[in-house]
Amino acid sequence: MNTIRWTHAFVDRPLGRFAEAHAFWTAVTGTRLSGFRGEHREFVTLLPDGADPCLKLQGVLDGEGGAHLDFSVEDVRAFLATATGLGAATAADHGDWAVLRSPGGQPFCVGAWQGEAVRPPVAEGSRLDQVCLDVPPSVWDAETAFWAALTGWESPAASRPEFRVLRPPAGLPVRILLQRLHDERAPSAHPDLACADIGATRARHERLGATVAGRGPHWTVMRDPAGGVYCLTGRDPETGGLPRA
Repeated sequence: MNTIRWTHAFVDRPLGRFAEAHAFWTAVTGTRLSGFRGEHREFVTLLPDGADPCLKLQGVLDGEGGAHLDFSVEDVRAFLATATGLGAATAADHGDWAVLRSPGGQPFCVGAWQGEAVRPPVAEGSRLDQVCLDVPPSVWDAETAFWAALTGWESPAASRPEFRVLRPPAGLPVRILLQRLHDERAPSAHPDLACADIGATRARHERLGATVAGRGPHWTVMRDPAGGVYCLTGRDPETGGLPRA
């Protein structure tokens, strides 16, 4: 199997609000910006001190943005063959990296592993450690089967029946949460932060310009200053797990 060696979360935000997005996300993750890349200077990596990056930002020309996963592997071509064999479609093939879509339409990327090995630390009591894939009911079975087969990751019991967690091996920085939507709509994705104290983290994010958009049993839905959705979740920032009852 072509093992996934590193994971990145991509936060996608409108290019016209890119400065607001990267100012906010560097502040809440304790990182600094790399140089900008791309024809429109639309790509940037958030660099932690003393560790390898696992968060990147992309400025999008159309739409409100969202999030997507980026897998780093030793053999990109082998991973592409595996993914397409499982039902993914190739949206763009650049040789040493590619953009794909899952059977249910979720975009994701694959690129060559650059030797990343050191997970970024917890910053101010929280850690961005999860991408939540919002899955319409009609493709739930296909999507859960696809992502489980593609990653080969463990799937521990989730807190609620509409969730499925895919937990990577120790050391990989970003895991996957699949969430079954209540109604049929386009698939989407958003980043999640594990928080030692949701209230304290929420207050800090609000001071940085975020707003509360909703609340769940153990999570708070937020909007960042660029208008994008993300969640603060009541999980251990070190392990990613929910507190034991």
